Amino acid sequence: MAMTKKIFGAFSMEVFNPNPFSRALHLSRCVQQTKFPTTRKKILQLRKGVRAPAVALNVNEPVKAVAEKLVALNVTALVTLRNGEMGNAEQIMPLLFDAFKPTQRFTVLQLVSTEIDPRTMEPKMSKEATLDWSKKKPTIGAERNTYKVEFIVDSDFGVPGAITVSNKYRREFFLESITIEGVVQFVCNSWIQAEMVNAKKRIFFSNKQAYLPCETPIGLKELRDEELRELRGDGKGQRIPSDRIYDYDVYNDLGDPENEIEYERPTLGGEKNPHPRRCRTGRPPSNKDMNMESRSPSFMPIYVPRDEALEKGKSDAFNLGKLKGIVRNIIPSLTVTDSNVFKGFSDLDSLYNERTLLGMKSPDGMHMKHSLPKMIHKLQESVEEIFKFDPPKIISRDTSCWLRDDQFSRQALAGINPLSIERIKEFPPVSKLDRPIYGPQESALKEEHIKGHLDGMSVQQAIEENKLFILDYHDMYLPFLNQINSLEDRKAYATRTIFFLTPMDTLKPIAIELSLPPVDPNSPSSQVLTPPTDATTNWLCQLGKAHVCSNDSGVHQLVHHWLRTHACMEPFIIAAHRQLSAMHPIYKFLDPHMRYTLKINALARETLINAGGIIETDFTPGKFCMQISCAAYRDWWRFDLEGLPADLIRRGVAIPDPTQAHGIRLLIEDYPYAADGLLIWSAIQKLAQSYVNYYYQDASAVCSDTELQAWYDESVNVGHADLRHASWWPKLSSPDDLISMLTTIIWLASAQHAALNFGQYPYGGHVPTRPPLMRQLIPKANDPGYMSFFKDPQGYFLSSLPSWSQITKYMAVIDIISSHSPDEEYLGVRKDLSTWSGDPKILEAFYDFSMEIKSIENEIEKRNSDISLRNRCGVGISPYELLIPSSGPGVTCRGVPNSITV
Repeated sequence: MAMTKKIFGAFSMEVFNPNPFSRALHLSRCVQQTKFPTTRKKILQLRKGVRAPAVALNVNEPVKAVAEKLVALNVTALVTLRNGEMGNAEQIMPLLFDAFKPTQRFTVLQLVSTEIDPRTMEPKMSKEATLDWSKKKPTIGAERNTYKVEFIVDSDFGVPGAITVSNKYRREFFLESITIEGVVQFVCNSWIQAEMVNAKKRIFFSNKQAYLPCETPIGLKELRDEELRELRGDGKGQRIPSDRIYDYDVYNDLGDPENEIEYERPTLGGEKNPHPRRCRTGRPPSNKDMNMESRSPSFMPIYVPRDEALEKGKSDAFNLGKLKGIVRNIIPSLTVTDSNVFKGFSDLDSLYNERTLLGMKSPDGMHMKHSLPKMIHKLQESVEEIFKFDPPKIISRDTSCWLRDDQFSRQALAGINPLSIERIKEFPPVSKLDRPIYGPQESALKEEHIKGHLDGMSVQQAIEENKLFILDYHDMYLPFLNQINSLEDRKAYATRTIFFLTPMDTLKPIAIELSLPPVDPNSPSSQVLTPPTDATTNWLCQLGKAHVCSNDSGVHQLVHHWLRTHACMEPFIIAAHRQLSAMHPIYKFLDPHMRYTLKINALARETLINAGGIIETDFTPGKFCMQISCAAYRDWWRFDLEGLPADLIRRGVAIPDPTQAHGIRLLIEDYPYAADGLLIWSAIQKLAQSYVNYYYQDASAVCSDTELQAWYDESVNVGHADLRHASWWPKLSSPDDLISMLTTIIWLASAQHAALNFGQYPYGGHVPTRPPLMRQLIPKANDPGYMSFFKDPQGYFLSSLPSWSQITKYMAVIDIISSHSPDEEYLGVRKDLSTWSGDPKILEAFYDFSMEIKSIENEIEKRNSDISLRNRCGVGISPYELLIPSSGPGVTCRGVPNSITV
């Protein structure tokens, strides 16, 4: 018990009464008996469920007569409702009405035993109990209300293993928990739908147990199957907001051709546009052409199962962020006469500096606020605080850092997209695109472009000594460049950037290749920029780096962020709800890592990735964004290479090395994302290993788990149907296979997403550092625009960046999605540990994981103070904190939530 108390103290969790009855309910491999205290001093014998496969009941033998007379006993339960989830007075009024004017409406609850009645061969059930609102009037403004319910059970009822809830009131309500006699707890945290919308009864299983399918107590077997049947859709019918049905569909709701032909988009999911499946809405596109996407009416929100809704704290924070975003986008545009023109870098700086309401000054040149009455001054400061942007982290220590090559290079290792850098294995790089369509596969890069920047090495020697690295966006962009460059205010190249690894473990850019589709299939249309030698080539290189960053921003958002985390995780989550019971240990293990993701993806389909949405508006590929994402999914994405070590080896930035702590050796030792990420990866892997080995002692246990096998089979064959025939899908036939899959999924949902998401404003909020799109190509000497560049290179650079309105909109959006909500749940903290209160080995594993995460946090802080690590410490350099697990709310550029929550 001392260890248990210590473990409980390390986590945020529910604590049960430390009495003998509580301990008797703990998971055990032997049958235990205990006493159920009652006010009438009667004794209720509660028998402990036995772990499989030993339910000592032979149905072929005659049932013996009951030796003693059964006694009916009263059992008290406390039912807790969270009022905050009801939102406002309008939503709670029907409950108040029912409370003041009693009707026949009430909530019906029924306890289910883990045992069956030997006389009927049916699960033992309590009498139906009712929760009547008239017994206690709900309090507006209170966070929660608790109601008392009395159950009547027989004295041989056994251990309560489940409870059913049916809501006969007018409105749904949020059920937080049900506690039986202060001991047995059902943590629900779910909406209970109203009977008026034909809601079915809800089934909740005891929070004290996790069972493999073959170990399910006999009294709960049918309920376990019934729960899953209710959650599965059949691909038919229309969904309504109160439904809890999980089903799959293709992406057919991003376009909006009925409003404007410009918003016509091809349906994703299929041979031409492969894509992971999303959660089904049940509403077919209204457009008659089923190959084109079509949105539901704007007044109808995109369906997600009711249990996936954002809780009130998260929803309020999200709505407040959207309101601030609107204000920040509108008000700055009112202070300039031409929202498409930046006259100087001071215009950009003014987005972060303190300003008066209209930028007005008093006659003596001082800001008017210094001459205004104190009250007006305070009002003005409050308004400024709402619409001004905080200086992003990237320029917080050095406002001119974006001009330097070392900062440009450092972003590939410690920026918002550290997943694209690769080691060069052959030079020049070669395209994999079809020559007849896209021209010569050979690069325009030659040895003479780079050999003078290799510290005396030959090109071959630099390759052999692992000194050359590349950001290669050539094949990703080139197939789409003609369409992209035909869009208004969009100009892009397909870029390659070569870096040399210096003795200080920093990268130095030594060449940038900028390619366009060839006019003549036999002649390339590329130019190469090398380190500048004068003012003219310096500005050309600044433009070249801006185009590289524009390419990088698009690949980061469309491939690494949206595709690899949000989209590719969704099928695994849908399948988990459809095929894994809430009692299944793997479902319980994954549950915190699935929180909010389906709802966040649905919101993305409404305003981010939809036709004409924010991603199309703000990023280079425009209306071709999702097609680029689909091409990456078809040609590049592989689940077996999504784990961190496998991805690092694939990109050539690490090699297998069994002598190293993580089994691999980084070829760039000071690679902050990889170095910190490997610490977290190993901690997750160790936790998954302890957990899986506890429940699965051998391969046969994995292969015979029907729910587990159905989950993985459906994730692959339905959720990732377009790639289901790929040979690289891992097998699920052993505990090691399962450990690997779980580690990868948790890594993607937590640390990988955090590293890609929460630095978007801190690293991208200063647009010259990382423009999401460019509006002009780099001028050549014989181009009409070359003289304007020659006369005013700064003006040409600024006019190549997004417009004022585009920038403020972009900054407002990435500020919202870089923010942690107040109810964030971070890696290493779980609120459901009471599930394993009878399994000290599992609790110890979670405790060790929590302690290791804290240790990792300390180690990262230590690394960020090490002056020998030039990519994370130095004058004007911001420390790399994106993989520090803990964080407060807001834009902090740190914190690793358990799941994809934004």
